[in-house]
This record gives sequence, structure tokens and C-alpha cells, in this order.
Amino acid sequence: MQHSLRIFSGSSNPKLAEQVCDKLGVQLGKIKLSRFKSGEIYVHYEESIRNCDVFLIQSLSHPINELFVELLVMIDAAKRASARTVNIIVPYYGYARQERKSAPREPISAKMVADVLTTAGANRVVTIDLHAAAIQGFFNIPVDHMTSLDLISDYLLSKGIENPVVVSPDAGRASMAEKLANRLDSPFAIMIKKRPSHNESIITHVIGDVEGRTPIIIEDLIDTGTTILNVVEGLKERGSKNVYVCATHGLFSDGALGKLNHPSIAEVVVTDSIALPDDHPECFKVLPVAPMLARAIRIIVDGGSMATLFKDSGI
Repeated sequence: MQHSLRIFSGSSNPKLAEQVCDKLGVQLGKIKLSRFKSGEIYVHYEESIRNCDVFLIQSLSHPINELFVELLVMIDAAKRASARTVNIIVPYYGYARQERKSAPREPISAKMVADVLTTAGANRVVTIDLHAAAIQGFFNIPVDHMTSLDLISDYLLSKGIENPVVVSPDAGRASMAEKLANRLDSPFAIMIKKRPSHNESIITHVIGDVEGRTPIIIEDLIDTGTTILNVVEGLKERGSKNVYVCATHGLFSDGALGKLNHPSIAEVVVTDSIALPDDHPECFKVLPVAPMLARAIRIIVDGGSMATLFKDSGI
């Protein structure tokens, strides 16, 4: 495997790429990423990748447009360097919240991103916990859709949380909440909310009993933290104990790290799919996704089934 495998990191999360390489026992590939004075992106692979299976690791986090174009240039350079396959590992798939039209004259940006990545030359996509699983169908190339559910559920079980209730902050997360509740052998509840604007929500109803229980909120991502705080306050008003907040992707825009360092939040559990600042508050727990990604790469190169990576293959 090591002879034909080459792994390179974009600018978004080089530490994660190094951890993946450590798990596989390979060296992180040498690549030069720089900018012209005009801001244009320059990429140069500093080792031969001819006839190699190339893996590019890049989360589409902030600054998303910069990182997206950087990934496109990396793909193009790899194709022109005669790589056998160009596989992109996108732990966080940006623009995924724009996966359908909810009003006239809106874009479906998640589909546009899929089209551009494919046109640039990507042969396969590996990603984790898409905002909408249907985004897999936007691609005409293989998509391996990983999940952090095992990581999160194993960690929560190790905490021995008393009287838990898994809470879905909206109907869209209900399926994930139900799976987590089954893992923890706990009941679950659903919040009903309305959105006056982007990154803003108002809780209108809670379906399920949360009084005297320890809520565990499960989300795919946390952006500004405003919606999470509204959910936490809604739960506390209904008599819950302090809340555990769990999400795969921590964008933490607009001062969210400070907002979520809140007396009613016992812990915020996220993965390192997006690089988190080293000076994050103590209540934040970061779970590593490198072992899962390394096993996925090994399966892609050597053959096998991705279903073996998960306790429940019905992701």
C-alpha cells in the first residue's frame, strides 16, 4: 500500500492529516501551497505522484471560499501530474446547508460544489456526517459517507451520565437522535422551532419529557452557537439539568466558543474534523477522527467494506 499511496494536506487542518499518516505509517506528502500578491493560489507537489493513489485532506471550513479554490487547484495539479486516482477527504463538506431550494431564485450550492469538484478531476469523496445524506446523490463518483456516531456514543457511555435524554434540536436531526438514544438506552425528545433568519431560531415546543433529566443535544454542526443556546435555555426552562452538547463539526463562528462556555452547558463534545484553537475553554472535548479516516483510506486502497468501520452500517 505504501508504494502507491500519497497523502497531502491542504491549509485547513494539517494536524489532522499528520495524524492520519501516523496511523497508516506513511509520511505526509510534500506540497507547496502559496499565494501570489494578487491572492491567486499556487500549488506544487514536491515529489512524484505519477501512477499513485493520491489523497487530499481538506475541510471546507473558514475561510471556505479560499479553501475550496485551494482544493480545486490541488486536484488539478494532481491530475496533470499523472496521479492514478485523486481521492479527496473532506471531513467537513461546506455549503451543505444549501442542499435544496426553500424559496424561489435560490441556489442549490451543495450540488454546485459537487459538480465543480467532479469537473476538476476528483475520483472519490470521503466525508463525515453530511448535513443532508442526500448530498451523496449529487455526485456521479463514489462517496464514502462516514459518521462520528460511534465516537460520540462511546465517549458519552464512558461518562456514565445519569438519567439522560437525547434531544434533537429540530426534526431534521431526529433520525440521528434516535440512533444515539438507542446506543445510550435512553429516551429522546425533539425541539420544534421556527427560523426568522439564518443562524437564528425560536423554540416553540418540546416533544418529550426532559424535566429532571440530563439532556444530550446531538447536531451535525455548530456554527454561531445561537441556536444551541436557545435550545439549552428552552430545556432549562422546562426543568432539565445541565446539558451536554454534541456535534461532529465545530465551526464556532462569531464568538461561539465564548458563548458556549455557559453555566448551563456541562460539556461541548465535537470532533477534530475542523481544527479547533488550542486555547478553547475546558468544557470542550475534542474526539479524534484520524483513526476512522486512516481505516477508510486503507479500505479504499486495499479493498474491503466501509460497513466494517461502524457498529451500525445503516448510516
